[in-house]
Amino acid sequence: MSDDLRPLVEVVDAARWFDVSAPWLERVLTRKPRTLLRAVDGVTFTIRRGETLALVGESGCGKSTIARLLVGLYPLTRGTMTFDGEPLSRMLEPGGQGMRKRLQMIFQDPYASLNPRWRVGRIIAEPMLAHTKMTVDERALRVDDLLQQVGLHPSDRDRYPHQFSGGQRQRISIARALAVNPEFLVCDEPTSALDVSVQAQVLNIMKDLQRRLGLTYLFISHNLAVVHHVADRVGVMYLGRIVEIASRDELFETPRHPYTRMLLSAIPDIAGDGGARTPVAGEVPNPLDPPPGCTFHPRCPFARDLCRSQAPATVTRGTAQIACHGVAEGWPMDPDTAQASPALAR
Repeated sequence: MSDDLRPLVEVVDAARWFDVSAPWLERVLTRKPRTLLRAVDGVTFTIRRGETLALVGESGCGKSTIARLLVGLYPLTRGTMTFDGEPLSRMLEPGGQGMRKRLQMIFQDPYASLNPRWRVGRIIAEPMLAHTKMTVDERALRVDDLLQQVGLHPSDRDRYPHQFSGGQRQRISIARALAVNPEFLVCDEPTSALDVSVQAQVLNIMKDLQRRLGLTYLFISHNLAVVHHVADRVGVMYLGRIVEIASRDELFETPRHPYTRMLLSAIPDIAGDGGARTPVAGEVPNPLDPPPGCTFHPRCPFARDLCRSQAPATVTRGTAQIACHGVAEGWPMDPDTAQASPALAR
């Protein structure tokens, strides 16, 4: 495959399990088995150069774990992740510095991700010091340029993070992420801690930078309005797995998985003419003891016996890939048929 057609990021059957067992002696005395939290369990997706893939889902579904896997903060339990054809595991090996600087991350909380004891100039210059051989003067010029790119003034380099608003701090985080000219940015809910008006400013800066610098984004969010604004494709996660992934327009206009429809139904409809809505039932299961079969079946208004006993395979419909027995088998799935579902009766 040519470089132009090959995905920049490719994730195949990725899994990350955490051992949350009781201490060894307690387990021996009480004969308790080991307990594993399957935060991510069999996730597959690709990201093409220059596009934005968004991951959405309820809190605890594994979105941030995927972000940390991609930048090497967690090792994989199973599966593979490649960047530009090279295994991401090489990033953690000696000599992997060249790959590390091509991937950077923007964290969720701009109040916690910046060192309060450092001036802004030092914060932004730190990646250059670690990954380049730039001189002091070259780093200073680069810091000034980055501050201007994110809508701040070069004189801001001499101030401390506490002297900035939340939106300005997140701009500083973006400038730091761009310091070493990365190709791929992992954005872990970069606007969730900001006011709505400030969110729009930060998102517009990110879209402008993507257009000018040719950046590729993995954008993680639970805000579907934000996702609709920034994403080219959208992946919907539930309990550690992707249940549907499609182009933005197809997913928002023709959601197929019952969970995707439930998420979109939760968006407030001020006009009141949004049509029928899929009922919301139940709570997210305990991830330490996930349900058998399709993990969404306890909340699904269309669940059948097959859903409770067998995990669904992924099928393709249009640009979408969906993991749902109902979609694969062509079951009728409309709100009227959901009222008599055993899932709602429970």
